[in-house]
Amino acid sequence: QVEFVESGGGSVQPGGSLKLSCVVTGVNMYATGWYRQAPGKEREYVASITDTTWEDYSEAVKGRFTISRGGTRNTIYLSMTNLTPEDTGVYYCFAMDSWGKGILVTVAS
Repeated sequence: QVEFVESGGGSVQPGGSLKLSCVVTGVNMYATGWYRQAPGKEREYVASITDTTWEDYSEAVKGRFTISRGGTRNTIYLSMTNLTPEDTGVYYCFAMDSWGKGILVTVAS
């Protein structure tokens, strides 16, 4: 049975930082990562990492966000710095074609 446990979301001021975590069980971890969906917009790709730790980022977050894996390599992290209001949204963890329920990140003054 596939299970995702996402944590670390919340509210932060512009310029602040947050670190999201996602513990995944019951699914192949070859390709994992994060998408996000802002209010009124379509879900968009954020970043991904493979089991060989090859990383990829969208242009919108490159240089500000860092994806990594830890623990027994079934935990996916997203370290987010220099956050802007445009980063506000629900962040979804994925592993292969399975998805978490999402976690809210709000960036506002």
